[in-house]
Amino acid sequence: MKTFITLLACAISALAASRTSPPSGSIVVAKSGGDYETISEAVAALSTTSTATQIVFIEEGTYEEQVYIPSLAGELIIYGETEDTSSYSSNLVTITYGLSATEAGSDDLSGTLRNYAAKSKIYNINVANTYGEGAQAIALSAYATDQGYYACQFTGYQDTILAETGNQVYAQCLIEGAIDFIFGQYATAWFDGCDISVLAASEGTITANGRVSSSGTSYYVITNSAIAAASGSDVTEGSYYLGRPWTEYARVVFQYTSMTDVINSAGWIEWSSSEPNTEDVLFGEYDNTGAGSEGTRASFATTLSAPIEISTILGDDYADWVDTSYLS
Repeated sequence: MKTFITLLACAISALAASRTSPPSGSIVVAKSGGDYETISEAVAALSTTSTATQIVFIEEGTYEEQVYIPSLAGELIIYGETEDTSSYSSNLVTITYGLSATEAGSDDLSGTLRNYAAKSKIYNINVANTYGEGAQAIALSAYATDQGYYACQFTGYQDTILAETGNQVYAQCLIEGAIDFIFGQYATAWFDGCDISVLAASEGTITANGRVSSSGTSYYVITNSAIAAASGSDVTEGSYYLGRPWTEYARVVFQYTSMTDVINSAGWIEWSSSEPNTEDVLFGEYDNTGAGSEGTRASFATTLSAPIEISTILGDDYADWVDTSYLS
């Protein structure tokens, strides 16, 4: 046991390191002294045809802009400056914008960060949509496969993360919102070691999966994570649900996740009284803990007999593109 603890401590120490200077060959974004002063300018300078890995390093600061990353031929890595790469709590870079879907014309177009680049990795960046209550307002709009987000913060109110297409992983991240704040129709997404923070709301919902048919690929699994009230938020006991079905084929699983009493004993809720969308859903749970994991679940919920494996969600080759050092 002592040897195991020592090895574990070494592994954690190896992961927990600062990143305060750009890796060789990086495009540097900085308020002053970098290659570009805005992230959008740096992204515009990327080659869309090169198959080589391209790296962007963002120095400390708050960047008030909407960032669109187009489809690229090669891998993209974006690093935010940080004193501790293993944790979102030490992030020094924030991208912030405050646009609603009503103003922008669609959910995607409201996104503070709109990522259409497959084979992209983003580390230690805070992404905020500050619009607030009243309309959908996306922090992250993720529209391509093999995307990884590591030790990032995503904050908003309604529809914080649009996990829309392809395979995606979110590891050691903070995700904050109130209504349907992890949602989408086609993506297979793995959320690992995430802190899911809920804001005060009369009736809140964490997920809203919109899998389009019984053969649709979309599947959200939240594993080894924690659900609790956001810092400074007075959230009423039982006012939140793990999810509601955007369509009747919704598919979401929470496993090995701690839940405070903000989660209602029913666990899950219908889309609406006039359109319940519950006939063909898979709303599953396995080995969750905490007050929010207890009670009589909704009749359309499922208690799983075994956990879902990451390879089931992302494929057997997931280690080819996932930074596995961030997985629990």
